[in-house]
Formats: sequence, C-alpha cells, structure tokens
Amino acid sequence: MNQAHYAVIFRARFVSLQIPADKEYVQTILRMRDLALTLYGCLEIFSVMEKGEEVTISYWSNEDQIITWKQDKEHIAAQNKGSKQWYESYKIEVVKIVREYSDLNSLLIK
Repeated sequence: MNQAHYAVIFRARFVSLQIPADKEYVQTILRMRDLALTLYGCLEIFSVMEKGEEVTISYWSNEDQIITWKQDKEHIAAQNKGSKQWYESYKIEVVKIVREYSDLNSLLIK
C-alpha cells in the first residue's frame, strides 16, 4: 500500500473471560468480518484477544468505505448487542496512515 489509507482500531474489554468462546459472539464477529471484506472494501482485518480484551485493526482504502460500513444495519445491530451483552467498554479510533515501511523478514517468527 503506497498511497495514504486508513485503519480502524477497535479496542474492547469483555464483561466475562468466557465471551470469546460464546457461539453467538463467534458467529457475529465472523459475519461482520465477512461483510466488511466482501461488501464494503475492507482490505485486511487482524484481531487479538488476550486477558479479557480484544483489539481488532481493519484497513481501508478511504474514509467513505468506513462511513458506509458504520451505517450497515447488521453492523449496527452487532454493535448494539456488543455494548449491551459482550463488552464492558470499548473504544474506536479511525486513523489515516500516511507512511508505512517494514522489513518483512524481521516479522517472521524464528
């Protein structure tokens, strides 16, 4: 990705350590991932769950895609369920990536 693009960083604290194993929760996050990638132009999504917290980073080509994704009815329903049932708290940050670089070899686990 050479031109500027965006990332959405979602951080949440679960109400219980059992939530990540909850069947409905897993089905919901898989569905949201599928929608974002196939219908709304999301480029990549990475998630980590550890110590009762979740961090998900999604990458997008432009801000309009993010706004459109935010307005999806299934996504809104999932957000409402998450804030009422699965998450004690959450935070969302939208950032513009203006530069990136890496040494891919250094990212490999040796």
